[in-house]
Amino acid sequence: MWRGFVLAAAALMTLVAGVEAAEVEVKMLNQGAEGRMVFEPNFVKINPGDTVKFVAADPSHNAETIPGMLPDGAQPFKGEFNKDISVTFDKEGVYGVKCLPHAGMGMVALVAVGASYPNLEAAKGVKQTGVAKKKFEALFKKLDETKGAAAQ
Repeated sequence: MWRGFVLAAAALMTLVAGVEAAEVEVKMLNQGAEGRMVFEPNFVKINPGDTVKFVAADPSHNAETIPGMLPDGAQPFKGEFNKDISVTFDKEGVYGVKCLPHAGMGMVALVAVGASYPNLEAAKGVKQTGVAKKKFEALFKKLDETKGAAAQ
């Protein structure tokens, strides 16, 4: 009987370990595959409870939320310049992220959390300018293409 209990406990522990939250790394770069002043990758689809670590791979960058581009009740974040910041995303929705000094140059990213995006239309409605506007158009298109796909 004890043997069965021990085996069941071991199986349960294995299942729980498999449900562990993930961490995704996003680099803040002066030069990347898609040009200058970029987050790489600039689109991340994750599950609630997962963490994104924004890595200061090059100097003079930060990562922070864009007002109006996060779900209701989600906490905004603002990283320090030249420092990594890890953010755990608990609320489903889309989060717009920018590098404060380089947003106008298109240094923006989109984090899609979960399978439903209750703030999607509000996020799309946030006024963007310059290269950031074109980048977000492409990022929202990428989101549309991935709807229904599992988080990665």
